[in-house]
Amino acid sequence: MKHASKIIAIALILFWPVTANAQPKVLIYTDHEPLGNMRTRFINDVFFPAIEKESGGRLKIEAHWAGELSGSYDALRTVAGGSVADMAIVVPEYSPAELPLHQVFKSFPVGPSGDQQVRFFHQVYAEIPALPAELENANVVNLLFSTGYPVAFFGTKPLESLDDIQGGKWRSASFWHRDFLKNTGAVPVTMPWGEGIYTALQTGALDGLMVNVDSGYELNVHKAAPNVLLSKDLWLGHLYLLAMNRNTWNSLAKQDQEAFQRAAETAYKTLGAVMDSSLDAQVEELRKEGVQVRVLEPEEVERWESSTRYPEIQSAWVKEQEEKGVKNVRSVMEKVTGIMQSTVSEAQHTATH
Repeated sequence: MKHASKIIAIALILFWPVTANAQPKVLIYTDHEPLGNMRTRFINDVFFPAIEKESGGRLKIEAHWAGELSGSYDALRTVAGGSVADMAIVVPEYSPAELPLHQVFKSFPVGPSGDQQVRFFHQVYAEIPALPAELENANVVNLLFSTGYPVAFFGTKPLESLDDIQGGKWRSASFWHRDFLKNTGAVPVTMPWGEGIYTALQTGALDGLMVNVDSGYELNVHKAAPNVLLSKDLWLGHLYLLAMNRNTWNSLAKQDQEAFQRAAETAYKTLGAVMDSSLDAQVEELRKEGVQVRVLEPEEVERWESSTRYPEIQSAWVKEQEEKGVKNVRSVMEKVTGIMQSTVSEAQHTATH
């Protein structure tokens, strides 16, 4: 009996470190959107399981959705602080003071989609060090690029072409898009996102929305504005950065940092296809609900791009940022523009061959 007790004691000593080390490191994640749309499902169903798999179970993600821990406008501050959450979805547009250079992405009316879009962001961050440096200054590190659906125009009246928005009152949240609307003859309107928009469409206070197609659908604006024009080439530029607190990242073992990187590579392999197929399913759902959806022809998209006079808007913004003392803004805009143009040209070449 004494011998058996000794064996058990030795076994406990031998296996205790293994048992202790087997407990996974739990990382807290916060997202301002509910679990259910294309982006959140992809993160939850593809990226997070890949992290656990690539780390051999050493890492586990505890996800909190629908703004349970942090709202969208507080996300950067929340994850940078690190006390409430280790990881968060950060939308650069909501933190212009901390991430001024990241505002360049929405300044383009036309851009790539699917796999080309994924490659675009990879190339931008690889070739323009000022962008990851801006994140570092904010005390975060990006783990995964995620984006939304392209821009759609939801109108209360029949839309034969984008010329039909002229003279109408159109709502957009982006300052870039409001300038696009103004330059194309529409009256840009600023209005908080919510049920008030639906009411404004019903009463005629608004004639339409320029918004990503999934957001319009989720707010049911298609029931008050059932005329939709869209194209996968109408660039939204609404970037979602899945960011981690930099101190948390630096505290991870090298093998766990590499596990995150491998998980991202796994996710990127299917992200483009998921975005394309999800957009097709969204359009089909709109049509089933009686919405008049028309996909713009390439020449129509080109006319829209030209009519926005976006280079003028970009130049004015660059000058304004320089006057505020923002560094590298002109070179970043020039480099992002070059990468955007080459990516779009490549996508167009691929589409015609």
